[in-house]
Amino acid sequence: MPPRQSSDISRGKVAVTDVYASMRASILEGEIAPGTRINIDAVARSLGVSQTPVREVLQRLEGDNLVVYSPGRGYSTTPLLGLPELRSLFEFRLLVEPWAARAAAVDRLANPAAALKRELASFRDTMKADKDLRQDLVAHDTRFHDTILAASGNPVVRHAFAQTHCHLHTFRLYPADVDGAITVAEHSAVREAIEACDPEQAEAAMTMHIRNSFDRFAQAFAGELAPLEDAGPPRKRIIK
Repeated sequence: MPPRQSSDISRGKVAVTDVYASMRASILEGEIAPGTRINIDAVARSLGVSQTPVREVLQRLEGDNLVVYSPGRGYSTTPLLGLPELRSLFEFRLLVEPWAARAAAVDRLANPAAALKRELASFRDTMKADKDLRQDLVAHDTRFHDTILAASGNPVVRHAFAQTHCHLHTFRLYPADVDGAITVAEHSAVREAIEACDPEQAEAAMTMHIRNSFDRFAQAFAGELAPLEDAGPPRKRIIK
């Protein structure tokens, strides 16, 4: 078999990138419903590509926990978060992210305020476009929070948080704040506290943001989910 030309490799990478973006968007926006079995041949034909990039993309989506592979059945989309999963996810976020914001504000040398400002400015420009912002908001939210976690200086915590894929799964559950304005306002408050090197205010702003986010996504359950409790001494449950 002759070696592949560089142009062939480049086209292959583009195909994978495009297929991944298309399939991920279809899952997040509900076009591919939870529990749907993925027909690889049908997806390849609908996107005008071979089965090879589709199979590669399904492996990436499995890493995002958006699809799951079952022997004899193949790939299927994962179910939406239920009440216990949403509660557990936000308990984890409430334990980790206020601490990360405080840590980022303490270290003046690694202070991420400039990077956060650029991220917010970039997303504000995106908001000016007359289009569906859900995918852009997921990407912005992910980058913003990861920047703070990276500045906290604890790679183990950062990796553990990344493995939750929390922004993908919460936005898949309920498209809260579809125009991004509330998120930008809350992110700006966090950034300003970090820029001021005010750890107490940074922690408080992030705590408020996580609680408000929980309230927005809990709307998917029509009031069935109790609100997050105020922080206090360590206990087994943060949410009743």
